[in-house]
Amino acid sequence: MENNNSSKIEVPIWHKANLSIDEAVAYSGIGRAKLYEMTNREDCPFVLWIGNRRVVKREAFDEYINLA
Repeated sequence: MENNNSSKIEVPIWHKANLSIDEAVAYSGIGRAKLYEMTNREDCPFVLWIGNRRVVKREAFDEYINLA
């Protein structure tokens, strides 16, 4: 009998609350270097730091892009 506990559930990007930088690049079409530059700013409204790892808050990112 095969154990399927190791399989991951894939969630579409547009349903995720937070995106990795690579996912945000694919989602927005903005380059990786530009996203790093944007998220390095102290006043960036859509970045969430988890230790040294940064994730993009998708809804806040959508709002930011729509206002630009």
